[in-house]
Amino acid sequence: MDSITQAVLGASIQGALLGRWQGRKALLYGAVLGTLPDMDVMIDYGDAVAAMTYHRGFSHSLFVLTGLALLLTWFLRRWRPNPGYSSRRLFLAIWLVLITHPLLDAFTSYGTQLLWPFAPTPAAWSSIFIIDPIYSLPLLGAVIYGLIAGLKDKANPVVNWALAFSTVYLASTLGGKYMAEHRVEQELARQGIEAEAIFSSPTPFNTLLWRVVTIEGEDYHEALVGWFDSAPPVLERMPRGAALGQPLEDSPAHQRLKWFTNDVLRYDHIGDHLVVTDIRLGMTGFHPFRFDFAHWQNGAWQVQPYIERWPSERGDMQRLALLWQRIWKPATPVPLALWAGELSRDPQGGGAAHNDLKPGRKAASSASDTSDPAL
Repeated sequence: MDSITQAVLGASIQGALLGRWQGRKALLYGAVLGTLPDMDVMIDYGDAVAAMTYHRGFSHSLFVLTGLALLLTWFLRRWRPNPGYSSRRLFLAIWLVLITHPLLDAFTSYGTQLLWPFAPTPAAWSSIFIIDPIYSLPLLGAVIYGLIAGLKDKANPVVNWALAFSTVYLASTLGGKYMAEHRVEQELARQGIEAEAIFSSPTPFNTLLWRVVTIEGEDYHEALVGWFDSAPPVLERMPRGAALGQPLEDSPAHQRLKWFTNDVLRYDHIGDHLVVTDIRLGMTGFHPFRFDFAHWQNGAWQVQPYIERWPSERGDMQRLALLWQRIWKPATPVPLALWAGELSRDPQGGGAAHNDLKPGRKAASSASDTSDPAL
């Protein structure tokens, strides 16, 4: 989640557990502690793929954070003991502030290595967008209230109720995810499509409209599913260009990216570049994590020794408005295939787009002539 949400979540937890003794300082301590796991962004892991796939690693490990909570509890009881509360209560507060950070992150689409140093596919339960006002604003309001009214020597009903509401809301998002995937699975069965993988996530800033991606060999399908839909979801077929990934099989960076994303990737030949896109994150046509993996030289793909991010455009408020309209009016047409086709466009201009191993075949869903910016 975004840093503000992590800060107010940590502040709310510490305020609820230690506020009557620490007062307003509990909110400040909790806010700092709640953002501590994200300090790993200051580490230079190397290239763009490493920066993405090592983030939310050791600093988000439940094992590491539990050990850190024990160490901080021991240090604080020796350095500044408070007779008002026990070591057990102090440990519980610190531990909850720390571990709720990666647990909340795991509800997003990015991928969080909760069990580091073990290496299962990172947790990406993807039931909440990285910024969700319904989750964040009650916590923010409760923290502001606590800073104004104070917490010392009194109960904290506002903070407690905000935490309860945010927790129930977060749990409810799993129901939306199940609803969206279930409807798409029914449509896949009706059309006789055997999906290799299904990935779903809410559209930006809400949990009422869901984007569902299904992988089928060289292609993938996308569908929008809303709580108020009555008709079956429309599956938009798009080229994934999976064959383009064959020259990257010996690349450790590519293997790590496939592991991190559970292979929910798209490949595009743009000009002389082989671009790999994580299609889990963002929204159709606007995916912030794209990587320039290889260049076409001397009749073959040459994998880059240092992999850089491929430039992507900012979001489009008109498209957000269209998605918002789609929530309440399910018949609203949303051109997902057109938006996805823009991934094959050269942002610098020029250069044909391809979805084959060799130059020369134009992508089936290329939309380089559109004037719409990517979302």
